[in-house]
Amino acid sequence: MTDMKLSLVTVISRSRFDNLDATSFQVLSSKALKGNETSVFAERTEDSSALQYFQFYGYLSQQQNMMQDYIRTATYQKAIHANLHDFADKVILDVGAGSGILSFFAIQSGAKKVYAVEASSMAMHAEDLANHNGLKGKLIVLPGKIEEIELPEKVDAIVSEPMGYMLYNERMLETYLHAKKWLKPNGKMFPTTGDLHVSPFTDEALYLEQCNKANFWQQTSFHGVDLSCLKNAAMKEYFRQPIVDTFDVRICLAKSVKHTVNFLEASEYDLHEIYVPFEFEILETGTVHGLAFWFDVAFEGSQSTIWLSTAPTEALTHWYQVRCLIENPCVVMRGQTLKGKTVLSANKKQSYDVYIEMEIDGVVLSNTLDLKNPYFRYTGQAPQPPPGHHTAAPSDAIWTQTATENGGGHVVKGLTTAVVDAMGNLVEMPTSHPVMSVLPTGVGNMAAHQFQQATSLTHYTTVPILGDYTAAAGGQHQGLLLNNANVSVLPASHGVHWSH
Repeated sequence: MTDMKLSLVTVISRSRFDNLDATSFQVLSSKALKGNETSVFAERTEDSSALQYFQFYGYLSQQQNMMQDYIRTATYQKAIHANLHDFADKVILDVGAGSGILSFFAIQSGAKKVYAVEASSMAMHAEDLANHNGLKGKLIVLPGKIEEIELPEKVDAIVSEPMGYMLYNERMLETYLHAKKWLKPNGKMFPTTGDLHVSPFTDEALYLEQCNKANFWQQTSFHGVDLSCLKNAAMKEYFRQPIVDTFDVRICLAKSVKHTVNFLEASEYDLHEIYVPFEFEILETGTVHGLAFWFDVAFEGSQSTIWLSTAPTEALTHWYQVRCLIENPCVVMRGQTLKGKTVLSANKKQSYDVYIEMEIDGVVLSNTLDLKNPYFRYTGQAPQPPPGHHTAAPSDAIWTQTATENGGGHVVKGLTTAVVDAMGNLVEMPTSHPVMSVLPTGVGNMAAHQFQQATSLTHYTTVPILGDYTAAAGGQHQGLLLNNANVSVLPASHGVHWSH
């Protein structure tokens, strides 16, 4: 580093970032560490995009959002702890460290020293955390971009959380690959590989939802104004938005195709245009409304390989899944072959333009989408299975009775308001019975139900059903399987109680 860079970095470090807001920090650290306007990052990124990006990740609330993604954070910790040989007494680089949580995991696994590189104002909070936890001099926070700073030594392993929506959004993976210039020969990278999965899907409700948004613009007298000339433009705009949410995997009409990147071998320039060809054998007749995307990453250590998955069959993460619609859906038949490609072209907004093209029986379907401008559709509701998935009569399952002998009462299996007395009347539960949680195993095709932790209800309008797992009030009897022996249903005059 030049003397000017060193002196400015020293000023920032010695002041411990006092009295700097996010914007001031970004400007100062850029001046100190950039040195010129021709860094790899500067060449590929618009200034306005970079400023917005680093301001966003400078908020503690955003770091909290990621840290509270239990699947994400716990999987990283497990991957690092399960490979002590790769961290014990080693020098580690944490790229885009944020709060420094991965750096702490590395030190927990015996790392000798960790360089935590962070370009946002979160660097000052990371340094505060390091000092507060007695790690000054061991967890070293370096403010700046990995493309623009100097490390005093090579490292044995690199850790980072560089994945965005559809794996590649935000173009942080390029920064992660750029950091390999500081990696010793045969060094480790956590994560090591990334798989982007692609599958055709059917979802008439989602398609109509987007169409209906655009229908607003077909009005010919909106407060006396004819909007109809903008209908086509609105349609194109809505269909350029990737949909970020989750879905039932049964909407996928074919086995997914995966595109793999080995981070130890790939160059950052390989990610400027990502070409994913596919050939799907259709497993079920239906209408193709677009392509669904998710990703898995592997942490391949010396002792263990751990996977982090964002598949629709796995526990939900803050990455969700992504779907790209086409304007003109096409009916496909079971056994047909759907060929095509997905091309992700990097842009200077730290994102990608996504081009999808599918061909079946000479008919070509295509669309271009802007991954920088997704539609965040997730509502917190459990994803609904596709229509027509029942192979037995659902009503028969609802009224299947599981008899109990306690006072002539019975439980109607599968019905949410399910506790009735001998006369068939709903029994109101006691008012003071707090429920910690209910984690059902599911009954037939009925949707799972769940009580929130530490909730107290006046009446139980939804009750655990035989065969469910539950935790009793006060955290006792965790993982209890409800059966006829531990659930008592009494006549209405006696109220209802649980015996555990």
